[in-house]
Amino acid sequence: MNIIDAIINLVQNPVTQLVNYYEGKNRANNAGDALEEYIKDIFANSFNMPEKERIERLNEVFSYLGNNSNPPDAMLKYGDAIEAKKIESDNAALALNSSYPKHKIYASSPMISSACKNAETWEEKDIIYTVGVVKQNRLKHLCMVYGLDYCASEECYSRIKYTIKNGVEAIPDIEFTESKELGHVNRVDPLGITYMRIRGMWGIDNPWKVFHYVYERDMSKGFNFMCIVNETKWNSFGNIQKLLDLEQTIPELTITDIRIKNPDNPAQLNDAKLISFSKEN
Repeated sequence: MNIIDAIINLVQNPVTQLVNYYEGKNRANNAGDALEEYIKDIFANSFNMPEKERIERLNEVFSYLGNNSNPPDAMLKYGDAIEAKKIESDNAALALNSSYPKHKIYASSPMISSACKNAETWEEKDIIYTVGVVKQNRLKHLCMVYGLDYCASEECYSRIKYTIKNGVEAIPDIEFTESKELGHVNRVDPLGITYMRIRGMWGIDNPWKVFHYVYERDMSKGFNFMCIVNETKWNSFGNIQKLLDLEQTIPELTITDIRIKNPDNPAQLNDAKLISFSKEN
């Protein structure tokens, strides 16, 4: 299974009343959980399955399913990783907390759990950011973009992180503890009873804002979907003809050739496909 299958499944099953749908199946208690369950379903095509069959299906499709504390949210078996993000307003940024944006993910990363590292044999994976705008428990907008096309390479962010970390650790007469955070300072006060944690809080503009020059949502529609896939990735899939055939039968589904900025050098433009789909209220 891959992102092409997910788009086909989404177009054929555009569930927008997220919370009602997944609460009714006892799979989610809030909009964030419901969005994650929907994303699993569109990749696994596990809609309307009895729970036992759905669990088996998810096991066939995914090698790893994580949580908010252990990114990514999911990994397709021998395929891409998936990170799901919910926002509640059209123009809100994504809160990434202590994890900077991911161009790709690497098994060697200290932010990856051992369960994720050992889920299959892998060293690096492309990551799909799947972002949903959920208002009053209804999914209004959904997009999928690859980290490769969305954010800069890891060294851009790690350079900032380690420059700050090294600068903090250079402060004289301070006791530090080894930490995955930017710093953990012990014995700040004369009694030695106070400590301070120094954490990075990362955020990134949402994909609709980043790619505004190639796509604009139709706010009169009840649901808008956007996906951007760079040409190299697009050509690596063996099932694109299924999506191209579907485009011929569904007027609301369009596939367009576009050029997008290289996140590491915006002076360069890369060829890509824009897949869009909309649904009336």
